[in-house]
Amino acid sequence: MADKTDTGVGVSTRTAVVAVGLIFLLSTSALAYIYFSFPQLEPEEKKYVKIPYNAEDAKHLGQVLDRYKDKYYFQVLLAIFVSYIFLQTFAIPGSISLSILSGFLYPFPLAITLVCFCSATGASLCYLISFFLGKRLVSRYFPDKAEKYSALVKRHKDNLFNYILFLRVTPFLPNWFINIAAPVINVPIRPFWLGTFLGVAPPSFLAIQAGKTLNQLSSTSTGLTLSTAGLLAVFAVLSLLPVFLKNRLKKKFD
Repeated sequence: MADKTDTGVGVSTRTAVVAVGLIFLLSTSALAYIYFSFPQLEPEEKKYVKIPYNAEDAKHLGQVLDRYKDKYYFQVLLAIFVSYIFLQTFAIPGSISLSILSGFLYPFPLAITLVCFCSATGASLCYLISFFLGKRLVSRYFPDKAEKYSALVKRHKDNLFNYILFLRVTPFLPNWFINIAAPVINVPIRPFWLGTFLGVAPPSFLAIQAGKTLNQLSSTSTGLTLSTAGLLAVFAVLSLLPVFLKNRLKKKFD
């Protein structure tokens, strides 16, 4: 009865493989739809239309998309939405650059909501992949550790939202590791999604503001103004806050 091996929720191997296959199929289909529905680009613009892996890539892509944003608002927004969730789902680098790009293109309230929602939803899809496949492997090859950490989660079940929030706000563990590990140790998906949505807001705030500053610099020939330099200094100080918060929160939750 290998097909009925327990995953922790009574899900068969076949069901797990089908579920992961559906996630992959839906994700790639959404990317294909974006590709074929996007307006025709000029030849010199096409080289900049790619997943941005640094601020320079985000800047060039932002300048291209900004030309199409007003006329093709839905397509541009959907392209960022789908791409962001795809990167988060499969733990592919580049989501920070998409956060910067969101700040480049959109008003702050829309940008922060878009980034937080896509981060939480993509992370939850990654959670589901790990739930169906990773949990089975860990339970089979590391049953003692899985049981130990699951018992720890159960003891602190009333504080799981705070744990997730703490891990997202601070650079304590990589986000991809949190996404994969959470279902293995039986963290419920509801506090996982909400904790991720709220927890990614502070670092996303910095990335979005960096995008706005990048937009400001690319749309003016005056270079770095005094106000821009002051803004960058403030963000540099704010970026250090998670480091200090980490030690305080760690003591609280230990």
